[in-house]
This record gives sequence, structure tokens and C-alpha cells, in this order.
Amino acid sequence: MQAALRFPDLSPELVSFTVFGMEFALRWYALAYIAGILIAWQLALRAVRRAALWPGEAAPMTPQQIEELLTWIILGVILGGRLGFVLFYQPAYYLRHPAEIVMVWQGGMAFHGGLLGVIVASWIFTARHGLSRLGAADLIAHTVPPGLLLGRLANFVNAELWGRPTDLPWGVVFPGPAAQDCPGVEGACARHPSQLYEAGMEGLLLGALLLWLVYRRGALKRPGLVLGIFLAGYGLARFVVEFARQPDAQFVSPGNPLGLALQVQGWGLTMGQLLSLPMIALGLFLALRARRGAA
Repeated sequence: MQAALRFPDLSPELVSFTVFGMEFALRWYALAYIAGILIAWQLALRAVRRAALWPGEAAPMTPQQIEELLTWIILGVILGGRLGFVLFYQPAYYLRHPAEIVMVWQGGMAFHGGLLGVIVASWIFTARHGLSRLGAADLIAHTVPPGLLLGRLANFVNAELWGRPTDLPWGVVFPGPAAQDCPGVEGACARHPSQLYEAGMEGLLLGALLLWLVYRRGALKRPGLVLGIFLAGYGLARFVVEFARQPDAQFVSPGNPLGLALQVQGWGLTMGQLLSLPMIALGLFLALRARRGAA
């Protein structure tokens, strides 16, 4: 077996307890969601309280409106993330088992679906309150990366969404099926820690870039710029990491070992890459439009 790092002895549960014979547990993944939402809320409050960051020194929302929007966003993340997973990744399965669509506790959330859910929820909220849609979108966009960082770290702790097999020295031998599914490799299988790649690119680097643009370069004064950079940045990071990430099992077959969702003469893209391309295109359009001073 090639040199590799052993997966640390981490439990997906932070704490567990029994009440009246029923088991309850606080999982790292749930904690990541909660912490990501709280951090986003505080970042949004900080931004709207600094009038100098905004065009005409007028923030698009008040602190009270942010608190109201938070409920809409949580619903958008949950409903959009679940429906996105159902429609993008396993439509045939859930068509046969529709009752399982609501069973979010069994896993299965898609970031692209959650993003669409947030967009729809924010669009409805801003329309009802007569708020600037682009201003609100910029505000939300710059608060998202910390949640992405924590979520990907939780994926690593859960030993899920691991990467493709690798012989690089930082490859990780994950527990369970991940260690036993490397054709041609004897012994335990080392894989890319793609969750950590995504945490670094989607969360840490993109988040640092957006905060620098907001607080040092006045990016919020150009409506759509922060949103555009977020969409293009996330889409590009996800597109790149997909080369190292293990594809979803439903796309893998003997004739398609790379798990490509689209193939043309031996070349193709994974579902994650396909869904990221529109994000990159829309993000570049919004960023260029904002840079040219379009209203």
C-alpha cells in the first residue's frame, strides 16, 4: 500500500444522550449549519451598520429586516437543498419512493439546490418589502463562505463525500467502503481529502477575498459585484475540485468509471461541474456588468 494518512479517530457526534429511552445527538454537521447561519447573520448586521460601504451611504436593509429574512433563508436552504438533491442526483429513485423526499434526516442535500432556494426566498422577501434585490444579494453573498468552510469540515469529520483514489502523500484512508473500493490497489485505499480542498477554496479563500473586497475595495458600492464574484468563485472552485472528488455512486458504472453525467467521445463532466458552469457564467456576467457601472 502507498504511503497515506490514516483518518483521525473522529466521531460525527459532538455529544449524545438518552431521554426516556430515546437517543438524541448533536452532530458536527448540524452544528456547522447552526454556526454558519449565526456567523452569516452577524456579518450581515455588521455590513448594514456601516453606511459608508453602500451606494449613497444607504444600506439595502435594516437589522430588523435581516432577522426577518433569516427565517426565509433557512427555509430556502432546507427546501432548495433537498429538492435539488432529489431532482439533480436521484430523480428516478425518489420518483419510485416519493415519501422519502421529506426524510432530510437520512441525508441528501445539494448546494446548488440550496443556492436556488435562497435566491427564490430572497427574491420573494425583497419584492414584498420593496428592497433592492442586487443590494440584498450582495449582502447575503459575502456572508456565505464561513458556512461553506464549516460544512466541508463537517463532511470530513463524517468521512463522507471523499475524493478519488490517490497515491499522493497526503491521501487519507477513510473508514468504511471508501477504504475498500480502489481497483488494482492492494490493502486499504487512500483518497483525496476533497472535503478539505473545498473547505479551503470555497470557504477560506473565497471568504477572505469577499471580505477584502467589501471592506477594503468598496465592492458593495457596485451592485451585483459581490454576488457575481461569489457565484463565479464558488463555481470555479467546485469545478476544479470535482476532478479530485469521488462522483456520486448513481453515476458510476462499468462503462462510466469516472461517474460523468455528460460524455462526448470520451470527454465529459460530472454533475457537479455541469451545475457549476451556469454559476460561473452568471457570476462573470454580473461582475463585469457591475464593473462597467451598470445600475
